[in-house]
Amino acid sequence: MISYNSLDDLTKQNLKKEINDCALALGGKNHFLHLLEEIRKERHHPLMAKNSSFRFSYGTVKWEKVIFKDKVHLLIKMTKDRENNGNLMPKKGNRKYKTVMNLLRTLGPMKFKIRPKNNKDGDGFNLHPFDIIDENTSHLNFMFDVVFFLPIHIVKQVFNGPIIKINKNYQHSIVTLDEEEFQKKKTELLDKM
Repeated sequence: MISYNSLDDLTKQNLKKEINDCALALGGKNHFLHLLEEIRKERHHPLMAKNSSFRFSYGTVKWEKVIFKDKVHLLIKMTKDRENNGNLMPKKGNRKYKTVMNLLRTLGPMKFKIRPKNNKDGDGFNLHPFDIIDENTSHLNFMFDVVFFLPIHIVKQVFNGPIIKINKNYQHSIVTLDEEEFQKKKTELLDKM
């Protein structure tokens, strides 16, 4: 993700829906955030696991094959300095063209399965690392970025996201609340109940 604050409200709303759907499939927002915190706490990045899986308190993350250290470091570097609107495809003649293309070919078809420990919590969800737009354009999948790379404070911003209000004429308008306003509105609603 380039910058959450620079996104328009409709995009923020779509990202919020996507992240909430995945959180519900894992057992809720707290289980999802717990997964992210445990991934961030690991000394070595979990993608380097030799058994192609990562266990956390409320479930597991599994993928199809081992990802080597150099590929994980390249992926981390690519997520940190994305330019060209997040396009991961290198230009021909680029010094790292061959290594980046090798990474994209290796990780592109892989599927990451995130499942809760308790089946009652949900069915879990699947991730693909990249969204391939066309033969010259490939972006990092938003949920893959959320699970493995984005800072947790940005993920929480996405969870809070804009709130849709319906006015008297039944027209939708999107309003973004900061944390203080959100708590104030929440308290007002609870007082009315």
